[in-house]
Amino acid sequence: MQRLYIATEKFGPSHGTEWKEYIEWSGLIQLTEVVTLDGMLCAFALPETKESYWPHIVNEDNMLNFFVDLDFLLSELADARDLNILGVIRRPSVDVRSLAWDGFAFLGYDLMDKDVGNSALSNCGGFPDVFANTELSSVGLLDDFDRVVEIRDLLLRTHPQERHADCDLWAIFRQRGN
Repeated sequence: MQRLYIATEKFGPSHGTEWKEYIEWSGLIQLTEVVTLDGMLCAFALPETKESYWPHIVNEDNMLNFFVDLDFLLSELADARDLNILGVIRRPSVDVRSLAWDGFAFLGYDLMDKDVGNSALSNCGGFPDVFANTELSSVGLLDDFDRVVEIRDLLLRTHPQERHADCDLWAIFRQRGN
């Protein structure tokens, strides 16, 4: 399982009206913040791919914001204090919640569409026939591996025409102290 890194802006109550409108729209009243790879909710800290990034990023479509080298990513950030520095694993085949990852703590699992554009959990308006909003944690993720796999499979089976329902499973860890 390849460990990748990404820096995203934080999204929570400090965003005032934007946060209140999001909570009202999503119905995710239990959230204290959103932690996701969904760039619409948590913008990428380094949205531009510079020439110097190529040896340090994942060279695949829709993956240019993911770094394979944490030290390089951190060196490109002017100030990481107000960012989420995330360690992620795409398509883990087993539960990784107890994975030892120096400096990182497990937050949960997200389901991102194949374009790594939208989270089916926190930014698609919900799929109440597949999962309840109350199943999501205070950061908008699921912590039960078996349940998130079940939801991923049900989304595609129940909503085959919905492009955001064809998802990859992502394990999300956050750098401690961040």
